[in-house]
Amino acid sequence: MIRKAKLNDLRKIKKLTEACAKALQQQNIFQWNEHYPSFEKLQNDIEKQELYIFEAENTIISIIVLTSKMDEVYRNIKWLSKSGNNLYVHRLATHPEFWGKGYARKMMDFAEEFAKNKNFTSIRLDTFSKNTRNQKFYEARGYTKLGDVYFPYKNEYPFHCYEKLLATSLNEN
Repeated sequence: MIRKAKLNDLRKIKKLTEACAKALQQQNIFQWNEHYPSFEKLQNDIEKQELYIFEAENTIISIIVLTSKMDEVYRNIKWLSKSGNNLYVHRLATHPEFWGKGYARKMMDFAEEFAKNKNFTSIRLDTFSKNTRNQKFYEARGYTKLGDVYFPYKNEYPFHCYEKLLATSLNEN
């Protein structure tokens, strides 16, 4: 079941992100680290009611953050659609014990349905340039790579920005 995260989920969510960071680092993908995502960042996501979890049998399997706020670092990207009515996906993560079982796909299905129901023009996101699995995942879902941004506190390597226009927006362009 996918639902909004609550503050009492925070410790489990942080453990999930730490497990993801560790598993990615074992694959030489240094996308996340001990500083990101921070406890405070995740708490803020919950307080803004933007963090959703996939939970089964009291276990948090996957998380995703959905927000309409564009991060400043995205301003120089040449997006496919006009800014102002876009959904941004952040911190999509599935516990490593559940990798390869379709939970990330379910979370993105949820995000895309959420965006369509709220009449967003597109979905935008970024993924680490060294994480080719994620890049293939988003490209297979119809996302277009548009440029790179840097998050110095996360990593020295760029993050690729992607956008997918939603069917409801195709008639408006």
